[in-house]
Amino acid sequence: MKATSHITNDCSEPLNQGFAAVTRRGFCKEAAALGVVALAGAGLSGCAPKDADEAAFAAGTYTANVSGHNAPFTVNVAFTPDAIEQIDVSDNQESLGVGARALDDLSEEILQYQTVNVDGVTGATLSSAALIQGVTECAEQAEAYRLMAADAVPAADVEDTYKTDVCVVGGGGAGLASAIAAVQAGANVVVLEKCGITGGSTNVSEGALNAVDPERQEKQGIEDSIETFYTTTMEGGHQKGTPELVHYLTDNALDAVHWLESLGVEFQDECGSATGSLGERSHYTVTPSGNSYIRVFEQFIKDNADKIVILNDMQAKELITKDGKVTGVKALYNGEKDVTVDAKAVIIATGGFGGNVEYRQKVNTGVWKEVTLDDSIGCTNILPCAQGEGLALAEGAGAELIGLSDIQLHPCGTPGTGLMEDIRTSGRNRIFVNTDGRRFVNEGAERDVLCKNIFQQPDGTYWVVVNKLRYPDPDEPDANGATINNMLALGHIVAADNVEELAKQMGVDAKNLQASIDAYNEVVGGKEDEFGFVADNTADAAMTEGPWYACRKVPTVHHTMGGIRVNVESEACDADGNPIPGLYAAGEVTGGIHGSNRLGGNAIADCMTFGRNAGTNAAKYAEGK
Repeated sequence: MKATSHITNDCSEPLNQGFAAVTRRGFCKEAAALGVVALAGAGLSGCAPKDADEAAFAAGTYTANVSGHNAPFTVNVAFTPDAIEQIDVSDNQESLGVGARALDDLSEEILQYQTVNVDGVTGATLSSAALIQGVTECAEQAEAYRLMAADAVPAADVEDTYKTDVCVVGGGGAGLASAIAAVQAGANVVVLEKCGITGGSTNVSEGALNAVDPERQEKQGIEDSIETFYTTTMEGGHQKGTPELVHYLTDNALDAVHWLESLGVEFQDECGSATGSLGERSHYTVTPSGNSYIRVFEQFIKDNADKIVILNDMQAKELITKDGKVTGVKALYNGEKDVTVDAKAVIIATGGFGGNVEYRQKVNTGVWKEVTLDDSIGCTNILPCAQGEGLALAEGAGAELIGLSDIQLHPCGTPGTGLMEDIRTSGRNRIFVNTDGRRFVNEGAERDVLCKNIFQQPDGTYWVVVNKLRYPDPDEPDANGATINNMLALGHIVAADNVEELAKQMGVDAKNLQASIDAYNEVVGGKEDEFGFVADNTADAAMTEGPWYACRKVPTVHHTMGGIRVNVESEACDADGNPIPGLYAAGEVTGGIHGSNRLGGNAIADCMTFGRNAGTNAAKYAEGK
């Protein structure tokens, strides 16, 4: 079996709702910084030059300035007299695992086949378009475009049928965790991923993973327990979580941390607090963002290529059933070729449905029923993720869908896109102020409480204000890989040496802003404020010294609580609680774990804990077939 390349759908058709496909000469403009990456230049390796009779390149290095997904960047292309030799996009700020991965993959493909006649990477279309445009402009400067546009990249070799022990639908965090656990339990695995990249929206998450961890927490003076974690998760979810599932999560999250460490994930020595975590038990990776997990998973896959195959650009269309048992998946490759995967067990890990505007409006009768979740409200997921296809697959095989009405909004959305970027709301030592410069909420509250209060503010927006405490060095990347100077260069934040000047930059009343900061600092001194905020975190400190920074924020769709009904073995179940033989599910596609509101840091814990569980149990089931 051979892993396929990242060929997209037909470039003339949209890939998903509101998501334009890449044309080979398209030039897409959009700025929404998700992270920061410096990609090394790709060099020519083993590719054959053009025919000597066609050697008419003007040798040299040429430059083009293009607009990526996150920010403008420069494409430098070196040509010999008869070949493209090197592509350098090292100053790009595209997202780790998403845009940056697309630049890397496409650069290699262009060099290997000596052509700009390539398709973009599904899931990273804007970054792809920027690179193709940049290389095309450089080729035109080198008088090489005619030759480099002549030949298309050969089609990937995709088989009609694959046979395996376990088929995982979805190559995001939960899907890859499931696949790796299944391999470790002795199974052969095929992963179907509809995008041209792996990792899904885990790539652009902060990567916080909640777990009670005495080894780390006791050194910080943090008092915690599994029972506290369980109670907090149930209360945060308004007592709607399924107790046995919540127990499994809170009891086994630390085992998931240790499992990840055994694979090569490195966590920071201290625990923190994700936004709305209601506790100081969030584990953060040493390297930026949730892509840290994906990089380690991809290395495992590379090292175990005889056991696990990733098939990209594969849209699962239907589960195959026989005598009430799930026995495989029917998929569509590249929008045109039918592919069948015969499997002894199937795991659905396709994520939520937050990116499907029509569907989320249809089921929105829960905690946010008073808010119209139309396309004026953004989504933190990368498109075309979070469309809810896995729900239809499971329902078609007899599984019950539960809790669909409860959708989570996050307070850290970027106006206009809904993406989470720039100064994040996670952690401490920050205040939320409205457009009058006044605090209006307990910044440590649950996410639904935060968002409900934001909607009540003028224009439904606010500023998150931080200072030197959060960013002591404007050139030092934060936990998400972004620096203050990056954000300033993009015009996404404002900065000042003192509060009065910051207020002017924000367009708010300076006296109100100073009063808000003073009131917060008084609470850090030990008392509870009028909003119920208490400085009970070991990281809490008074905000007194500049420079000061502020960033505009809005609520955004972040997580869908409901999904496939599962039991503690991660088996998909029908309305009577009976398992569907051969069908498992993990991650955001499942329901019952988070109640009607998920705590910050519990999503990655869910993906890794239940992903590992689903993979292990699916492999055991397959072994008995």
